[in-house]
Amino acid sequence: MRIGVLSNLRAGRDHSRVEKVLRELERHPDVLHLEANSSELVPDALDQFANEGVELLVVNGGDGTVQHALTEILSSPRRSWLPLIAPIRGGRTNMVALDLGARRNPARALRELIVDARAGRVAERIVQREVLRVDLGPELPIQYGMFFGVGMLYRAIHATHRAFPEGKAQGVFGAGIVTGTLVTRAATGDRAGILDADKMQIALDETPLAPDGFILAMATTLERLFLRMRPFWGVEPAPIRITTIAAGARLRSSTVAGILRGRPPSHATPEAGFTSRNVHKVALRLDCGTTLDGELFGPESGRLVTLSCADRVRFVRA
Repeated sequence: MRIGVLSNLRAGRDHSRVEKVLRELERHPDVLHLEANSSELVPDALDQFANEGVELLVVNGGDGTVQHALTEILSSPRRSWLPLIAPIRGGRTNMVALDLGARRNPARALRELIVDARAGRVAERIVQREVLRVDLGPELPIQYGMFFGVGMLYRAIHATHRAFPEGKAQGVFGAGIVTGTLVTRAATGDRAGILDADKMQIALDETPLAPDGFILAMATTLERLFLRMRPFWGVEPAPIRITTIAAGARLRSSTVAGILRGRPPSHATPEAGFTSRNVHKVALRLDCGTTLDGELFGPESGRLVTLSCADRVRFVRA
């Protein structure tokens, strides 16, 4: 099996981990390794992987690197090339790799993956996931990714980048601190700033949600998020998990804690402003900023965003 490694060495992990991955790659000269430390370099790197017949693409970067790779692969006219994709934990945030069960140590994960590929055991590691197809309107190209959020989540990422230095602290550590702070503020009724409700209209499988203002709206095809949060409790047989909290919803500490575990208390009902469903399509009309796997798309008045799932990708647990 031809293996290629796409690395974003500026994805935020500490230098020692980067060096260990590079040393591991030096032991395997038959593995094609290309660096793409900016999104502009990803298309050319993937073209080279395709031309070299790479069957297993290892993504050594964070969620943003995975998102760029998925977008280029799934939106390319060269759709005949769809390799197995194995994200390793090489970035600040690694929700996709974590959801697939990737090892904490990316160098060890890479080493064991190469051994299994050579021994013909990759099939045992395959995990299929639907991928979000995100239409952000006519001014932007179609994007593909795994986690989509709007408004408050967009502002929270900005706050994390402002509050912590560039590097690992902007990842799970920083996100955890910011999340804890926001949860505490929400539970005490302080919703100024980041927690402001955003005016938007949301339709789930063509059925509109009643309110036009929301504190939170997020959608994913992952089974869990960072810090093992699983804020989804829909039961419908559909690939997109979406949770929304309306502007008028009463947030208590017990409510928030239950929602983050996917076990909301009995009073967290759609009538009270708490909705969590599994759907095939989401349509949003909004003015606020959006985020896809940590990549930010700025506010735009009246933007229509459509989420669907057109592709099922064979990921590999690294």
